[in-house]
Amino acid sequence: MTHFEAFLYGMVQGLTEYLPVSSSAHLVLLPRVLKHADPGLAFDVFLHLGTLLATLYYFRKDWVAIWKTLPPPFGTGKKIAASPLPWHFLVMATIPALAVGYIFHHAAETVFRSNWITAATMATGGILLYCSDQFFSRRRNLTTLQMRDILWVGACQCLAIIPGFSRSGSTIMGGRFLGFDRASAARLSFLMSMPVTAAAVVYEMRKWHELASSTIGLTQLVVAGVSAFVFGILAIGGLLKLVKTNSFLGFVIYRLGFAVAVLWAFGLY
Repeated sequence: MTHFEAFLYGMVQGLTEYLPVSSSAHLVLLPRVLKHADPGLAFDVFLHLGTLLATLYYFRKDWVAIWKTLPPPFGTGKKIAASPLPWHFLVMATIPALAVGYIFHHAAETVFRSNWITAATMATGGILLYCSDQFFSRRRNLTTLQMRDILWVGACQCLAIIPGFSRSGSTIMGGRFLGFDRASAARLSFLMSMPVTAAAVVYEMRKWHELASSTIGLTQLVVAGVSAFVFGILAIGGLLKLVKTNSFLGFVIYRLGFAVAVLWAFGLY
């Protein structure tokens, strides 16, 4: 792998992890476009580390506020005004995705990666995102967030186990169906990504023998991770600004076009 290809992988990971267009769908197809083998586990770890650090850095003040809601001696044990949500809401939002990811991990790496499934989920996810964005109330913000809301959005996050549905797209859709405004739904989605991404990194790193046997050079791994970090920050900031004045229609159109392009270029299998 060249340094430019490593940069390209990081850029795709950073942008599509946060934009509602499915990072997994893009990363499944990117090796086919570049005509080389899957980069492997070590490469995935560095890509996810990049986006994990982007989430931690961009929302660093939110994470400090959330940390303060932990019970003593770690925090105050109370929700504070600066916190977008208490820590136990974040835990409850994450548990369903971890359970589904653990159960269907093998399927996600094999049968869920067929072209027709990717095309179908990209299209279906786009249509659901459009419906949630256009036909539901949009007045709520995160100060009104309740446990039943977080459980619903956490359940929507489980759809991301299938490439094409998009973790951010599913959670933003879930928030919009509940009546949260676009910025609040996106912010909640981004905050929810941290524990899931961290769990994915920890799960991947347990396979230390595969990490140690990586054929990709350290500099390429670092380039990919830094690229994912930089473009992740740009994607977060860009989307939060975009949704203040624009709908998600552009992403819906992109998803539908992507689905058609996958079937046209790669066929059903």
